[in-house]
Amino acid sequence: MKTIVKIMFVAIIVMASNAAVQAQNQSSDSQATREQLAEAQARHIASKLCLDDATTRKYVEAFCDYQQEIWALGPRLNHKKKSEMTDAETDAAIQQRFERSEKILAIRQKYYKRYSQFLTQKQIERVYELEQKAMKRLSKQAHQGQHGRGQHGKPSRNK
Repeated sequence: MKTIVKIMFVAIIVMASNAAVQAQNQSSDSQATREQLAEAQARHIASKLCLDDATTRKYVEAFCDYQQEIWALGPRLNHKKKSEMTDAETDAAIQQRFERSEKILAIRQKYYKRYSQFLTQKQIERVYELEQKAMKRLSKQAHQGQHGRGQHGKPSRNK
């Protein structure tokens, strides 16, 4: 009986350690995927701008660096429902949003200066338009993913 308990205990420990290793691998896989997505987006924008190879390399590197800095800020903070928050909690949430917005603005200004070293002002404006378009598309996809299906149980086809 003691042997069976020991074997079961060892089996549980092995399964738990395997689960931890797999979770860690999935975490690093999603990180690589996010970076690959950013690079693909940068290459898409560069192709839309008809950039030469050297400028494309500079832009892709700068865009990926920009994304890394934005990601380093962490996700937006989710708070309680507004109706459940006290005035002090609401004030703190607003102040946190201001701080995050200021950090994002500083990063955007930094990369505007960097882009200005190898892109024209019109190209930079076009970059911003294409980035915004991509963000809207991703936001729409995420929203559809949360809600999943339209009327009658069919996938929604909003475009």
